[in-house]
Formats: sequence, structure tokens, C-alpha cells
Amino acid sequence: MSNGTKGIPRPLVKTNQSFIVLSVLLTWFTGQYWILALPLAAGLSGLIFGYNPVIKLAATFLRKERSAYILEDWDQQQFNQSIAVGCLTAGLLSFLVGWTVAAYIFTALVAVAATVAILGFCIGCFIHYQWRMYTYRRKQSSTH
Repeated sequence: MSNGTKGIPRPLVKTNQSFIVLSVLLTWFTGQYWILALPLAAGLSGLIFGYNPVIKLAATFLRKERSAYILEDWDQQQFNQSIAVGCLTAGLLSFLVGWTVAAYIFTALVAVAATVAILGFCIGCFIHYQWRMYTYRRKQSSTH
């Protein structure tokens, strides 16, 4: 899955997003903050090694060929995953040092973003697009 020319089947992306949401909810309801380490470790593994164990496990349940699914862009998903990893890291560290309000803010951000993405609107994609447009406009204005 580390090949930038291949996409990630949408069901696998949604499974990863669902795993993040469920982990945050379990953390909130149980008070067991270490649960956040699970999607954090999976996300870090995906970013660093191109191997997300949640996606790899979910891939074994695909019924069709990967190409039969709508494919999500690898680079876009890496960008989204980096945002999720940042929020999960900040949330877990905040819980560990006792900054409860910050912990709930960071974990709520990632849970809401993943939930909204599951429902069809990718906040990370929107941010990525806006950033690319900003850099493009800046580049264009500097050449004129």
C-alpha cells in the first residue's frame, strides 16, 4: 500500500476512520486513555512505513478486487492521517499530563473529523485543497 500510484479502497479508509471514532469513544466512556495509543500506533505505522495494520486487517475482508472499489488518493489519505495522528498524539499526551480540557478538545476534533468523513465530507481534503490553492496563488503572485 505504500505505492503512491495506487489508491486505497474506500471501505478500508472508512474502517480506519471508524476505528479512530470507536477508540475515542471508548476512551471517553472508560477513562482508559491508553486506548488512544491503538489508532495512534496504526496511524504512525501507516505514515512512517506505509503499513497501517487496521487497513491491512480490513483488506482481508474485501469481497471484490481492490480496483472494483472507489479508490481514495494515497497522498490525500497520508495528509489526513497526519492530521489524525497529530490530534491523537496531542489528546493522549494531554490526558497523560492531566490537561483534561485540551485532551477532550483534541480527541473531539479527530472524532468529529472522522465521523464527518464517514458521512461523506472530508475535512482533511478540504484543508489540503485550500492549502494547495493558497500556495498556488502565492506562487502565481510572486511570478507577476
